[in-house]
Amino acid sequence: MHTKTELDLPRTAPEQQGIASSAILQFVESLESQIDEIHSFMLLRHGSVVAEGWWSPYGPDHPHTLFSLSKSFTSSAVGLAVTEGHFSIDDPVLSFFPDETPSEANSHLREMRVHHLLSMSTGHADDTWPHMANRDDNQWVKGFFELPVPYAPGTHFLYNTGATYILSAIIQKTTGLNLVEYLTPRLFEPLGIEQVNWQVSPEGIMLGGIGLSLKTEDIAKFGQLYLQKGVWQGNRILPEAWVEAATAFQMSNEADPPSDWTQGYGYQFWLCRHGAYRGDGLFGQYCIVMPEQDAVLAITGAVGLFDMQPPLDLVWERLLPAMGHETLAEDAASLNHLTEKLSSLHLPPVQGQATSPMASQVSGRVYTVEATDLHIETIALSFTESGCTAQIKLASGAETIACGYDRWLPSQAALLNQNWLSGPTPIVASGAWTAEDAYTMVVRLHETPFYHTVVFHFGGDVMMLEAQVNVSFGSLEWLSLMAHSVS
Repeated sequence: MHTKTELDLPRTAPEQQGIASSAILQFVESLESQIDEIHSFMLLRHGSVVAEGWWSPYGPDHPHTLFSLSKSFTSSAVGLAVTEGHFSIDDPVLSFFPDETPSEANSHLREMRVHHLLSMSTGHADDTWPHMANRDDNQWVKGFFELPVPYAPGTHFLYNTGATYILSAIIQKTTGLNLVEYLTPRLFEPLGIEQVNWQVSPEGIMLGGIGLSLKTEDIAKFGQLYLQKGVWQGNRILPEAWVEAATAFQMSNEADPPSDWTQGYGYQFWLCRHGAYRGDGLFGQYCIVMPEQDAVLAITGAVGLFDMQPPLDLVWERLLPAMGHETLAEDAASLNHLTEKLSSLHLPPVQGQATSPMASQVSGRVYTVEATDLHIETIALSFTESGCTAQIKLASGAETIACGYDRWLPSQAALLNQNWLSGPTPIVASGAWTAEDAYTMVVRLHETPFYHTVVFHFGGDVMMLEAQVNVSFGSLEWLSLMAHSVS
């Protein structure tokens, strides 16, 4: 359980910081009614937390995968390393990697500088990440330099996760430390950020552009540090010049005023409307800094692949107009309503019946699964009125998933991991009989945006399994498996 420390952010009532509790309540209700799924948020005004909430089974002590919000932390590492004299943003990128330099590097590649990596203006026509990450030889840096660079660096914006990986590699080359080792004494420890996990490539380099997992309050602290121009509790953590450069307009990315993705790009930060800026990550991870309002908003969630704008719209529509310059009068009733709402946030477990006449017939039976790419050999479900235990045998071993009725039960599994996760991952699961012959299970990888809905259909000696993930880089189509009883 979380214990308060001197590095925690202070908490105050919203009215003390010039924002009405009723406005925050409307914002939360709008999130619930209009957005796919939000897992947490924390709103800061004038340096204090005025509202925070986690939709159970997500909680304040759970880290959450940040995806591309990781990029803003990598940018911070670059700013520190440049200030310490390890390299310059004007250094040629190839100068750090003589062994990986192609023999026939074109002029554009030779012209590429560190600041082009930072501003997503490397000159590539396609994101280098897929080509790098899918190499059989695991030489990701080499893969970055092998792709064509058809545009002069600095002339063409392209969101390029591979570029951030190269920044991570430069940090490691020049300091002798990976990103976490480098940032821990300089950023994470001063802010009281613990349990830092950053995924590593086969080359032994932290991914940089993705792969960082942090808690909601950690995200909020990072945003507050930037809002305060790099100062934290009176101590200079980041150079002010770097904070200003990283969050300033460095590269044009078209001009479409209604969108927060076309306001310009800094150094691994997006510029927003309303004078704000943000780091953000796929499926709804945000660190939004609003200097004009002296406010920061951290959000984690699971929104669709192309639904990242609506949460921002709600921030501008619901929160910005409510942030006044003066302290508001106490409003005990509204604050109580908000507090009650925030303390009862939850994502409901599977709705249905605790048992079915079919349960006793299939409980404990072992089903052999027809050959699939998942390499599942057998499945056995054991039912009680309090839930279900799924025993899954794979070619690589066995897994057990505990599934609660009308509640979420924690366990660990690797079977449902996305391809960028490895090893057992914390999960929570809930299940219920949704028809006399159908049992529905929802398994949440609750330190990520992902959850899987699995429906088991029973008939005679056959079990048909249908599964779907909520958000994905690829297909959201239902997957079907057939299995036959052997006991």
